[in-house]
Amino acid sequence: MCCFFVNISLGSVAIPFSDVFSSLVGGEVTKPSWEFIIQEYRLPKAIMAMMTGSGLAIAGLLMQTLFRNPLAGPFVLGISSGASLGVALFILGGTALGISSTLAFGKWGLILAAATGSFLVFLMVLGVASRVRDTMALLIIGLMVGSLTSAVVSVLSYFSKAEELQQYIFWSFGSLGDVSWQSIQILLYCFIAGLILTIASIKPLNALLLGDTYAKTLGVKHTKSRIIIIIATSILAGSITAFAGPIAFIGLAVPHLIRQMISTSNHRILIPAVLLGGAILMLICDTIAQVPTSEYTLPINAVTALVGAPVVIWLLVRKKKLLF
Repeated sequence: MCCFFVNISLGSVAIPFSDVFSSLVGGEVTKPSWEFIIQEYRLPKAIMAMMTGSGLAIAGLLMQTLFRNPLAGPFVLGISSGASLGVALFILGGTALGISSTLAFGKWGLILAAATGSFLVFLMVLGVASRVRDTMALLIIGLMVGSLTSAVVSVLSYFSKAEELQQYIFWSFGSLGDVSWQSIQILLYCFIAGLILTIASIKPLNALLLGDTYAKTLGVKHTKSRIIIIIATSILAGSITAFAGPIAFIGLAVPHLIRQMISTSNHRILIPAVLLGGAILMLICDTIAQVPTSEYTLPINAVTALVGAPVVIWLLVRKKKLLF
């Protein structure tokens, strides 16, 4: 709650804490412009940061457990790569298709392009998961999809105009700002759906930590459980990428950070802890990224790594081992 209030209070425009609090509880604010800034910009951005951090952290936890790999993250299946390809085709391929890129469709065009790319990759991964029994093979296929989409994006970048390339690069930085309440509502539905599937997978997740064979002896249906986990991850990672862009580090680092802090592998405890940890870390990073009292905003992708990486390194050195 403290991080949430501080995030809303700080920004390029200095607003007294008393007015921020009054606005949040429905009271009167000294200036109408401050009320507009809080309700239409800072509050949606703070909520976006919480859902983004929590969703990516949960998706990372699911992938690390499914593949039993500490380096797995929410985008290891190629979902983010699919979104990037969709946006690249929309922005960089605009000239070839005779479309004036986002000038014709605005921000919703970018969101739709990213969502379409994520969904198509999701369908492909889901089809592979239903046929391939080896979990590691699925991981390799996801990495190959990422490499393939990166190659296509590179080709499009080579032939695109400087303005289009700059626009795509700015999208790839990730952004939590410029979100409407309608966007928040749509993302919230996706977030809740992914969270429900995650909670339903707690027993299979705990069993998978001990190996596929042991999980089967406990009555866990491996193929069905794996598909549900993939669907939950795809919903969370795909929807967040569509609305906020590809935000790195959070999904990879937060599960490790929480494991080091509470020393448990039980997903009944890990899931709520990771939800809270992801939201707090993203709020802190967003507060730093908006450079309080300055008109500049730093790329959220850079801030998440700059702030989070030293913390994770310090914890690992202090604990001297990786809990998994």
